[in-house]
Amino acid sequence: MRFRRALTEAEESIELNLIPLIDVIMFLLIFFISTTTFIEEPGVDVDKPRAASAAQVEKNSIIFAVTSDGRVAYGGKEIGLGGVRPTVKRLCAREPLPVVIEADQKSSSGLMIRVIDEAKLGGARDVSLASDKG
Repeated sequence: MRFRRALTEAEESIELNLIPLIDVIMFLLIFFISTTTFIEEPGVDVDKPRAASAAQVEKNSIIFAVTSDGRVAYGGKEIGLGGVRPTVKRLCAREPLPVVIEADQKSSSGLMIRVIDEAKLGGARDVSLASDKG
């Protein structure tokens, strides 16, 4: 009985071909990049008023939503009036960005003025109100 292997036996070399794996990863990367949208929406439905002079918004904008029941939201989350200034300060730390406020037709004009004021105090470059082209 012989239990020992001879030291001179050739072992099989194992090769792992990575090219198909890299191809699949590149395909997935291209798919996700091409299907992703980079415009941040406020995530709250508002009934914007119509304006004949409406223009397209810049892609690098901070968008707040003001609902008819007096809530202020950013990125789909309610932040309230007190969260506007810190949010603008945080996002404008590198460079001043424009702020767009999507206000519902039935929202309070006093609340809109306070949101505009908070955004300007936070360091916003420009503050605009969003409307539908009509």
